[in-house]
Amino acid sequence: MGMVYSEPACQAAYEGDVRKLYFLLKNDPAHLNVQEVHTGDTPLIAACRHGHLNAVTYLLDNKANSQLTNKKQRTCLHYASKRTFSLLDYLMITILMPILLLGYFIMLQKQRKNVALMEAVLSTDVSVDAVDYKGNTALHYVCERKSHRLVPLLLQRNAKPNIKNNVPGGANTRFLRLLC
Repeated sequence: MGMVYSEPACQAAYEGDVRKLYFLLKNDPAHLNVQEVHTGDTPLIAACRHGHLNAVTYLLDNKANSQLTNKKQRTCLHYASKRTFSLLDYLMITILMPILLLGYFIMLQKQRKNVALMEAVLSTDVSVDAVDYKGNTALHYVCERKSHRLVPLLLQRNAKPNIKNNVPGGANTRFLRLLC
């Protein structure tokens, strides 16, 4: 079970329902950057939170504001950086790995999807060094999850590796070790 949003555009983006997003935005373009009451998520943040590349691309093509933050002061880039394998993904990979390496191919496909999501978000004017309420940037989250394919994407956009977060001994030391 996922999140339930009070804003229809956020819910449609979270579910990856581009058709519903199209009709919502056609009827009222103000839904493009609407913020959900409880979390402050926008449709773009909701789509990034669940990793729906089609919804993210559609929203960005319609000029969704990638710099808006939610109540945790996170942008869509933070959520694109936090994407990782779900429990179901790990189970499928583990079970299918011995069978003709199907699990490995599933893992590669998920990693490519995460890279494509990150590239789509980075193609906008999103602030690469935006910090959330914990002081974490997208680079902190990528390094914390050991997403080796995403680190170069952020560094190419001049992400600052020396920004300190508010967690003592947290992701700062980990990501510095990863970068060195």
